[in-house]
Amino acid sequence: MTALHAKPSGQSGYIFTSESVSEGHPDKVCDRISDAILDAYLRQEPLSRVACETLCTKDKVILSGEINSGGIIDVEPIVREVIRNIGYTYADKGFDDKCEIINLLHEQEGDLARNEGAGDQGLMFGYACNQTKSMMPIPIEVAHQLLIDLAKARRDGSIPCLLPDAKSQVSFRFEGRKPKSLETLVISTHHQAICELEFEELKQAIVEKVVYPTIRKMEEEVRFNADNLKILINPLGRWHDGGPAADTGLTGRKIIVDTYGGWAQHGGGAFSGKDATKVDRSAAYMARHIAKSVVGSGLADECLIQFSFVIGDAAPNSVMVETFGSSKIPEHEIEAKILKEFDLTVLGIINYLALRKPIFEPTASYGHFGMNTKDCTWEKIKILN
Repeated sequence: MTALHAKPSGQSGYIFTSESVSEGHPDKVCDRISDAILDAYLRQEPLSRVACETLCTKDKVILSGEINSGGIIDVEPIVREVIRNIGYTYADKGFDDKCEIINLLHEQEGDLARNEGAGDQGLMFGYACNQTKSMMPIPIEVAHQLLIDLAKARRDGSIPCLLPDAKSQVSFRFEGRKPKSLETLVISTHHQAICELEFEELKQAIVEKVVYPTIRKMEEEVRFNADNLKILINPLGRWHDGGPAADTGLTGRKIIVDTYGGWAQHGGGAFSGKDATKVDRSAAYMARHIAKSVVGSGLADECLIQFSFVIGDAAPNSVMVETFGSSKIPEHEIEAKILKEFDLTVLGIINYLALRKPIFEPTASYGHFGMNTKDCTWEKIKILN
């Protein structure tokens, strides 16, 4: 019998796997609703304090959490627009934009609403590497891109019968810290009720219109071997019952999908539905920006940053730099540059990254990092001399 973790004969290195989920995954529906409500408050009052949690299940959305804001919004139209924009518009699927909405949001009062330091204790990580142009680990980058392309095919109708709920999983063989070959690729997608023949046609269309183009795009960017790639589409067969009607969703349950696919550490705090005074979000964004600046400045091939905060304190209690042996200068010198160049107080981070703006709903799908838009200030690179 072969041991579970034994390497196949003649192959070196190890296999690392990351997954992504689509915008229609129940947890991501909740993340997006929470961030849409956050953005609505920030449009009215940039100093709003928002901690919005969402649960979605069959024919229901439940909102809860704490709000401190001079703005007044009607949450129902926001929730229904998010559900509609994702693609849940079929009345016979158990969840659509006509569902019941239960609003349990309430006002936040007391010291936490007024505090200008960290609202809680915690630790946050940020990471960057030179595996891809976006400075993201390649397994999560490919996993996201597959579902972005799948959603595009669903929306433009080039692949019929697709529904919004989907997952991807990507396995790369690495040697050391470098990707060498794409070994396995899995896509599972919810779809309309179809016969077995139509199902086989659907799977082939996904391979031809999503998988192959995505791989070709990535091969132009990063050199890796895909000659022996194993492709699995809906390996358990047809998937007619999906979305929140089949699997209850909750804000903040996809924190590894939201960050680095498990390749880098995560402090444990979720992002969506939280304004930038919550360091779970803002400090993780800042740590990503700094790690990307370290790599983009040529100081290391990869960089992991950790912050820790104590409740009520304005600045982090600790700062850690780890370059996995790839730094061009000593790590303590990189740390000194970081402490010199960046204001790491809570308000300093918010002002530097311009996090009072209503920019968060787009981050709720396909990862908070690696996006190249003007609003994602944490994705910019500051050259560290």
